[in-house]
Amino acid sequence: MALAQAWSVALYGVDGLPVEIEADVGVGQPRTHLLGLPDASLHESKERVKAAVRNSAEEWPKQRIVLGLSPANLPKVGSGYDLAIACATLAAAGSVPLERLTTTALLGELALDGRVRAIRGVLPSLLAARRAGLKTAVVPADSLPEASLVDDVEVLGALTLSEVLAWLRGEQTTLQPPPPATGPPHQPTPDLADVVGQPEARWALEVAAAGAHHLLLSGPPGTGKTMLAERLPGLLPPLTRQEALEVTAVHSVAGVLSSDYPLVALPPFVNVHHTTSMAALIGGGSGMAKPGAASRAHRGVLFLDEACEFGQKTIDTLRTALEEGEIRIPRRDGIARYPARFQLILATNPCPCAPPKEIDCTCTATVRRRYQSRLSGPLLDRVDLRVHMRATTAMANADATPPEPTEVVRERVLKARSRAATRWSAHGHHWPTNAQVPGPALRREFALPRTTTTLLDRALATGALTGRGADRCLRVAWTLADLAESDRPTADHVAAALNFRERRVPT
Repeated sequence: MALAQAWSVALYGVDGLPVEIEADVGVGQPRTHLLGLPDASLHESKERVKAAVRNSAEEWPKQRIVLGLSPANLPKVGSGYDLAIACATLAAAGSVPLERLTTTALLGELALDGRVRAIRGVLPSLLAARRAGLKTAVVPADSLPEASLVDDVEVLGALTLSEVLAWLRGEQTTLQPPPPATGPPHQPTPDLADVVGQPEARWALEVAAAGAHHLLLSGPPGTGKTMLAERLPGLLPPLTRQEALEVTAVHSVAGVLSSDYPLVALPPFVNVHHTTSMAALIGGGSGMAKPGAASRAHRGVLFLDEACEFGQKTIDTLRTALEEGEIRIPRRDGIARYPARFQLILATNPCPCAPPKEIDCTCTATVRRRYQSRLSGPLLDRVDLRVHMRATTAMANADATPPEPTEVVRERVLKARSRAATRWSAHGHHWPTNAQVPGPALRREFALPRTTTTLLDRALATGALTGRGADRCLRVAWTLADLAESDRPTADHVAAALNFRERRVPT
């Protein structure tokens, strides 16, 4: 037999595309040609696969071998095609039958001794294989927990190439089935009751959780900004099955999944240091760009501590993601698209010297303004809630009025989110949170009376508020109404939403 086909999957962002690997073994000088725009790591697979086959007690064809990866006009990146290339080549040489190859996706990198090594992106690859109608998938044994998340595909785990070849021949093999399904491990979350004082900031955090709004916390060091941000995921509802698969797919491509229980069932919390580069924040790299912190925070929280210490160009790259919930990175090998619908939490000191008491600040007004201006106007216009926190002065009274724990606040948040989802779905829309409602729909389909929006009209007329800012005020007003169990926002809710946007760091 001179021609055989096998299937693998190419990843472009978190989107998979089935790749047909054709192997032709014919007359000619013993040489292997790899076609289909392979990158450097894939081009090296010829020698890896040859050594793996020989060290698995198989004979590598001593003829001219042509390997074609189709679609041929799309770049192929990575070493995950090794297993499929080996099986297609041996099938073309007549060493293994073709029957099982036609409906099987083969994923895995081969070591020189024939071991099958784990690769990134197994989950999105198998989702693409399922869409293409492939019924079976052979993956590295270490990737079985991740692969088992995909329904309607028979998944088998391989430790060595020899096991895969024996399975293709119909022999008794030791290919491993997926492990039994288990529930997610208990992940304790920090309790909101640990935060002393700061009632305004606690209320803002609750509003942010109820409506999926972005939040800016400013104030002296040690006032609880980071503690509050870390407690936001505990207020959010768990991810649905579809949302969990979306998040897990991103984490799989990024290579940060847990090997024990890979499914990300809770909203992720990604804390970014102010020295982070632009590529690390939104994604990047040579060839096809990899996901950054913003995409790893999809369906969760992206926390930027010391936000004014970030480079302005770096932090401004988030502006498109805040509006569209997606990051698009053009590169030589194509445009990588990664989901990035996260809640942004910014925390910053009011000035560079950051004394415990603001009256002790030694910075001039010019220095303070320059420091705060690193958060650009267009970025801040996309932040719905802004709170200035004061230094804690009542530690002794903490036991007298214990703050509400996370469980109590979370119950109110879930009720508010349920009211919002029910309201929008009753009108034929699928907006899970108020933050995702388009501005035109708020102004037309769900327009409020002029008497309710008087303050917004005045702010727009005086230039104190942009059109985008007005839309975001309306979204926050709807969230405040949901928390108050009111059918529609009142003038007080609109005024409170506008007050959240008007708060500024004192200069």
